Amino acid sequence: MSFHVMLRGSHREHPAGSAPAGAPLPDEPIQITVVLRRKADYNEGAIAEVGHDELTQMCGADPADIAAVDAFATNHHLTVKGVNRTTRSMKISGRLADMARAFGADLELRQLGTQTLRTRQGALYVPSTLAERIVAVLGFDQRPLAVTHHKFQSRAKQPSYFTPPELAKLYNFPSGIGKQQTIALIELGGGYNSGDLEAYWGQLGLDPVSVTSVSVGGAQNSPEGDPNSADGEVALDIEVAGGIAPGVQLVVYFAPNTDQGFLDAINAAIHDPIHKPSVISISWGAAENEWTPQAMNAFNATFHDAALLGISVCAAAGDNGSSDGEQDGHNHVDFPASSPWVLACGGTRLVARNGTRHSETVWNDGTNGGATGGGVSSHFSKPAYQSAVNVPKPAGTVNPTGRGVPDVAGVADPETGYAVIVDGQEGVVGGTSAVAPLWAAFIALCNEQLGKNLGWFHPKLYGTIAQHKAFYDITSGNNGTYKASSGWDPCTGLGTPNGQAIFNLLKTSEGE
Repeated sequence: MSFHVMLRGSHREHPAGSAPAGAPLPDEPIQITVVLRRKADYNEGAIAEVGHDELTQMCGADPADIAAVDAFATNHHLTVKGVNRTTRSMKISGRLADMARAFGADLELRQLGTQTLRTRQGALYVPSTLAERIVAVLGFDQRPLAVTHHKFQSRAKQPSYFTPPELAKLYNFPSGIGKQQTIALIELGGGYNSGDLEAYWGQLGLDPVSVTSVSVGGAQNSPEGDPNSADGEVALDIEVAGGIAPGVQLVVYFAPNTDQGFLDAINAAIHDPIHKPSVISISWGAAENEWTPQAMNAFNATFHDAALLGISVCAAAGDNGSSDGEQDGHNHVDFPASSPWVLACGGTRLVARNGTRHSETVWNDGTNGGATGGGVSSHFSKPAYQSAVNVPKPAGTVNPTGRGVPDVAGVADPETGYAVIVDGQEGVVGGTSAVAPLWAAFIALCNEQLGKNLGWFHPKLYGTIAQHKAFYDITSGNNGTYKASSGWDPCTGLGTPNGQAIFNLLKTSEGE
């Protein structure tokens, strides 16, 4: 007979600053996501690109694990609503009381600002026979997990800004429009207005860019009418990516802002059989210590899936310096940027004169103005591709090494930011959330010219490309604890892109 054990990495506390607001209703319907391990015989060192069917066979969920969780659910009066071997996920529905009892979840309603949300504290528990089969259980907790990394102000108050095409020239991007490429944008709130986009493309002298929205978990394209809301993030992502690569198809995946919704959106993009994105841009995140280890592990495996499928993933490194906005006096990095399978995008302050780069430094506007995220992961070990760079030792962890963040950078300072139109207002936006779609658009241009996906190209970035100095190395400034230096540093990574130089090296490495 099986006994229950703690699910590794599942412990969490109620949100800081929240207050008790009663008990959730026992008959409330709930659907959770159980994320399963990869097949036991999977080769963890595999990085060769595969197709979706091969991915399922190679590292999908083991049918025996699915059957074991199915039997567990049935025994607890729960219903399996969906199984996806490729994403290794099972959707399980039932009464809240039955679900909480099955997993030993300690749930409570909490008042967090103006919202009353169901959250949990403590660990989750599963039968010992399932402990090694289950990676994560997501969906009990309704707290908003991720925040956007953007800052909006009107153009009247900020006369210094760049349009995306101007930045493509300043960063020497290769020619092209991103034809036959699809960029997926992950959004956890807000929405866009077609009228804003039409006006923006008109200002840039572009034909309308193809933009499609996809609903995940019931979330919709729902503009709030406030450019300082998530609307600013959505418009920024669309306008930056489309302004640089106007021939792409932009697909915006809207999902609930929970760890469950976030993961569902990423899986929806990676495995979308209709739109088939070649690049994914993520401008949302949170400090690693805001996540449960189980969630980070589940996301990380999904990002590895993207790499195996030849899909590039770009993510913002954060806007709150080396602390990533945490108040505990320690350094933190932002996730998902800290995943070793993700291209982490940091921020700079860029000054141009007569259409050329004049100076570029680390973005740091001080305590209240924001600064690029960057530092060392306390969860992920230093990857092999960073073996030749000097990544500081992580603090507060048993790991002797940590993954360095970011990998690359681009302009992010709101004072030298991006021209946008959002909720009918012309504004200037900064933040590393603009850098993720900037790099996503650059990758789309490279894919177009190469005739194939770059996919996960970190070894080339840190190898041939870094060795040939195809980045604009940022050597001045700091993000709090860390200072810029020659080569890679925990502020701006390898630097900002000299796009044509990077592309030429990529083309050479492909043997073309």
